[in-house]
Amino acid sequence: MLVRVNDRPLRPVPITIDGASFEARAGDSVAAALLAAGHAASRVTAVSGAPRGAYCLMGVCFECLVRIDGVDNRQGCLVEVSDGMSIETGGRPAEAAR
Repeated sequence: MLVRVNDRPLRPVPITIDGASFEARAGDSVAAALLAAGHAASRVTAVSGAPRGAYCLMGVCFECLVRIDGVDNRQGCLVEVSDGMSIETGGRPAEAAR
């Protein structure tokens, strides 16, 4: 369960998650915005298809990989949401970087 430590009002930031509109909060990471929107899993593993989601929230584990504004394999915990950002969770194995 996601519980905010500090619930002070912050500016809403309009983003899209898998094509659906959502209002994140200024200062939130992409991973925090996904959790707040009810997306526990941000991708699936390439081998077994098991769901994976934010784990360490500090850039160490690489479990929160998502596509942000068309760029694959971004660590959601290290990217702050911005106006109009498009986030796609991976229901498929990530494509190889070229």
